[in-house]
Amino acid sequence: MTETTVVSSRGQITLPARMRKKLGIRGGDVLVLEDRGHEIALTPGAVVQIDYYSDEQVADWDREDQLTDEDRQRIIDAVTRGA
Repeated sequence: MTETTVVSSRGQITLPARMRKKLGIRGGDVLVLEDRGHEIALTPGAVVQIDYYSDEQVADWDREDQLTDEDRQRIIDAVTRGA
């Protein structure tokens, strides 16, 4: 499918309705633009929130997650019972 659109003075383009409908693109969707030499490719994108944790937070979680010898043996017993 080939469509033609015009770039506005603000650098904006409107994707033709027929193409948006065919590709399932809706208002508010994120698109990734890729420069391919003399072409521009648009592909669906996603916005993902990334959380950063301090070394202290990670160390706290490691300490909290450590198994006691009793818990470790209980888990081993439960797993090997089914083997």
